[in-house]
Amino acid sequence: MITVPAASAYYYSSSCYNPHPNHNGDSKSKLPGGLYKINVEASSASRRGKSRTQHHHQLNALVLGQAPASEQDDLCLPSHDFSSQALVPSFHKYMDMYKRSVEDPAGFWSDIAAQFYWKSRWDPAVCSGNLDVRKGNVNIKWFEGGITNICYNCLDKNIELGNGDKIAIYWEGNEPGADASLTYTQLLQRVCQLANYLKDIGVRKGDAVLIYLPMLAELPIAMLACARIGAVHSVVFAGFSAESVAQRINDCKPKVMITCNAVMRGSKLINLKQIVDAALAESSQHGFSLGVCLTYENKPAMKREATGWQVGRDVWWQDVVPKYPTMSEVEWVDAEDPLFLLYTSGSTGKPKGVLHTTGGYMVYSATTFKYAFDYKPEDVYWCTADCGWITGHSYVTYGPMLNGATVVVFEGAPNYPDPGRSWAIVDKYKVTLLYTAPTLVRSLMREGNEHVTRYSRKSLRVLGSVGEPINPSAWRWFYNVIGDSRCPISDTWWQTETGGFMITPLPGAWPQKPGSATFPFFGIQPVIVDDKGNELEGECTGYLCIKGSWPGAFRTLYGDHERYETAYFKPFPGYYFSGDGCSRDKDGYYWLTGRVDDVINVSGHRIGTAEVESALLSHYQCTEAAVVGVEHEVKGQGIYAFVTLAEGVPYSEELRKSLILAVRKQIGAFAAPDKIHWAPGLPKTRSGKIMRRILRKIASKQWDELGDTSTLAEPNVVDQLIALADH
Repeated sequence: MITVPAASAYYYSSSCYNPHPNHNGDSKSKLPGGLYKINVEASSASRRGKSRTQHHHQLNALVLGQAPASEQDDLCLPSHDFSSQALVPSFHKYMDMYKRSVEDPAGFWSDIAAQFYWKSRWDPAVCSGNLDVRKGNVNIKWFEGGITNICYNCLDKNIELGNGDKIAIYWEGNEPGADASLTYTQLLQRVCQLANYLKDIGVRKGDAVLIYLPMLAELPIAMLACARIGAVHSVVFAGFSAESVAQRINDCKPKVMITCNAVMRGSKLINLKQIVDAALAESSQHGFSLGVCLTYENKPAMKREATGWQVGRDVWWQDVVPKYPTMSEVEWVDAEDPLFLLYTSGSTGKPKGVLHTTGGYMVYSATTFKYAFDYKPEDVYWCTADCGWITGHSYVTYGPMLNGATVVVFEGAPNYPDPGRSWAIVDKYKVTLLYTAPTLVRSLMREGNEHVTRYSRKSLRVLGSVGEPINPSAWRWFYNVIGDSRCPISDTWWQTETGGFMITPLPGAWPQKPGSATFPFFGIQPVIVDDKGNELEGECTGYLCIKGSWPGAFRTLYGDHERYETAYFKPFPGYYFSGDGCSRDKDGYYWLTGRVDDVINVSGHRIGTAEVESALLSHYQCTEAAVVGVEHEVKGQGIYAFVTLAEGVPYSEELRKSLILAVRKQIGAFAAPDKIHWAPGLPKTRSGKIMRRILRKIASKQWDELGDTSTLAEPNVVDQLIALADH
């Protein structure tokens, strides 16, 4: 049995119920090492005025709130004060809940689901399905037969509980001083007006609605309005190009598109309506014509007169939506009815339409938010992500509002008008829970501590990290400087496909290791496998898979179930394959090592190498392109492109810029290559396969680690590429 009294005399190492049951389902399988104690003497150290101690394995530990973390510190223990007030106050409590969640998932999740409103209760089975492609089609079902509505649970239920006057959204505009707020009652009224309008123009249950909006309050309003009437929303990040938007339009064929005319992002104007018009023109050439484009006038960015307009299709939001009643009937849906489509990059050129359904996603997003952030009703929560990504779905809109939380929605850039803007917002709204990306943390690190320390930040209680593994040095800066060494960090691992957190710290339950996602969330059974699919025990490195289903899991890829099975369930039959590499240390902590396929994680945005290559190849002077990911001190991963030009075309700075512009135009600015490496040829096998392993080594300048190049059709290409590395 694990003994982990928070901030007491002992901590456990690898002696307990293993949070990844073995093949025979024994949830009591032990990690190697047996029972041993890590004597951190935290309580007595605190009494002596000391904050750092060592155990006999030479792991240094510090206690939350008592000292800054240094490179010598391996563990950060929750303080007694924090743990005693936490929802999960100890590892004992976690293990009791975790053990039940994997041994009795139906009972565990039914008890949680019962806290929400259901028009009709779900079938007795609770969860069913098949994850093993060898046994038939993959399918996942949770709470099937249960009738509910996620918008009702986000808004109406909270109002019924007496939270109608509680602030639901603090909206902060791009310019300091531009702000607004909505109570839960006001938010429901705005949602109902839009829901009534959508119904009036013919949107019905199951219809798709494409949303291309910046971080205005109207974005979560639009999502909730769709959910209220049973429509399936597909939010597209308002940074994607016209071509990318058109791809999504052609795939899901929306009944309506919701956008705005423009947005200011820092000092830059982005003409969203112009992008939308180009996308709709392109989609019409492919045979699909949209009936209505509902456009919100974002006055600080652009006036109506300057907005491109197509009479008969385009409608101003402000002209129609406010005229509708502030009450709207709810469309009750089955738990397995679709809630939203979210397109994510894949290893092939076409984006994948990840489909999430209603009931399981509702229960899972709410529960993960509650426990990973140790949410309390008085908290003010700010997630810096855009609703165009899964983080904005689960942890800006649905997860927080299902818990009745107060959420900050920020339109602008975190470094505008200066690098202290984020902390000005924290102080202005007394933010207690801050969830952001390592990319932002690293970029602010480079600006200097003075932009942080001139603000109080005393309200902060829990910090969170999302999008990619946070490197230990960034973790320590986040912990020491942003959180004043007193805020635990929920370093969350999850994906668009998982719907919610999979491996994450629970802030008061156990010590953290800088850079580790720590342990699995309730109901999640992670396994690390080798390249043959064999489960690895104890300390190991391999491919991260998940055994069994969980309520937030995506159900399919829209219109392509075969691709769903091929990409996620065929690589290691019997498991969900995450596509990520992972290590587990001797203490059972999980460390994510990044993508193992051809998807690059740039600032938390997954970008398929094939998409970027396709965009480069659209340039008339580019004959071949190969893209790899490289380490980037700010973005986590950067995009490194090897480009072969047409015969006789000289290398030039103008051409380099032109190639980057082609990617920006087709995909978006966030996918622009950080480096164009001129390539007279690419390292290929005799069968024509590009050896990306070699390209990654060249991109990282690991020229002494190229390995065997004798199998290449033209080995001398490697020397040519190295010679051109700095051109």
